[in-house]
Amino acid sequence: MRAAVYRGIDDVRLEDVPVPEIGPGELLLRVHACGVCGTDLKKIRHGLQPPPRVFGHEIAGTVAAVSAGDSEWRVGDRLVAHHHVPCGACFYCERRLYSSCEGYRRTGTTAGFEPAGGGFAEFIRVMPFVRRGLVRIPEGVPFEQATLLEPLNTVLKGIAGLKPQAGEHALVVGEGPIGLLFTRVLADRGLTVIGSDPLPYRRQAAGRMGALAIDPGAVEVAAVCRDATGGRGADLAVVTAAGPTAIPAAVAAVRPGGRVLLFGQTRRGELAEVDVGELCVQEKALLGSYSADIDLQPLAAELLFGGRIPAERLITHRFPLEEIGAALAAASEPRPGALKVVVTP
Repeated sequence: MRAAVYRGIDDVRLEDVPVPEIGPGELLLRVHACGVCGTDLKKIRHGLQPPPRVFGHEIAGTVAAVSAGDSEWRVGDRLVAHHHVPCGACFYCERRLYSSCEGYRRTGTTAGFEPAGGGFAEFIRVMPFVRRGLVRIPEGVPFEQATLLEPLNTVLKGIAGLKPQAGEHALVVGEGPIGLLFTRVLADRGLTVIGSDPLPYRRQAAGRMGALAIDPGAVEVAAVCRDATGGRGADLAVVTAAGPTAIPAAVAAVRPGGRVLLFGQTRRGELAEVDVGELCVQEKALLGSYSADIDLQPLAAELLFGGRIPAERLITHRFPLEEIGAALAAASEPRPGALKVVVTP
């Protein structure tokens, strides 16, 4: 089969590799679509994991083979494959801190080599311990839209930590695909959303998702938030954008007692200057959220497959596997009109 194999920093090659062999309790999934995620881009650009690997974890496809005696799934079933599933019994799982579970850190889908998702390939092997993360795709839902289930789940997890209330004001810093998902979910829950992004087409997309979209290069974000709230500031903020200025800008924009969620800072060693005196004296909370929550899979599926999330507005670029280099470039280097990029092996 064909696979996009990571061979080193900024080195991804289309190669012929063996189709994975499945063992007891495993599935072989034919990949029809895989979203390009920012975490994959960071691993490729910064060499965060040793090669060789096949990345890609926002996976949707059909069952190509099942192991003997499997009564749950059949060849031809349409599925989203989640690559991480917690053990459910450890110290961290008891506290729903699933991303810190040792079992969760194991990747359970692979196209060969060290397991790393494998969605940038024609087939993946789904291991038994992640079967709980398989979600059936309803008929009529395109595979490319189903790839948004995992990123939507991560957004729902982050929002759960923020505890938003209808009628509150939320600031979303960075209106890329993840920021747009935050915008849509928060607006759908009755919050007034202010979306900040320097790129005009992203501001337009944020407006269609329900935000008041502003250009941080043309206005003072904190002032806009104060003006919208009678001088208080936003009740909460979500930082999906990279760069050292995004975090202090979000902290400055929320009111006393406000909450700031860090979502896009997933590479260790990233630093930002924050006025900790402001956090302390004004009792602002700085929160972090990483990866998904298996308990939120049903809600994510309900929102996505039920049409509450307009997936067709988010997916703007589609590339065959042969054009993996162009797909990675489109996802990593913002260009007019580019939002979510999907690879279709």
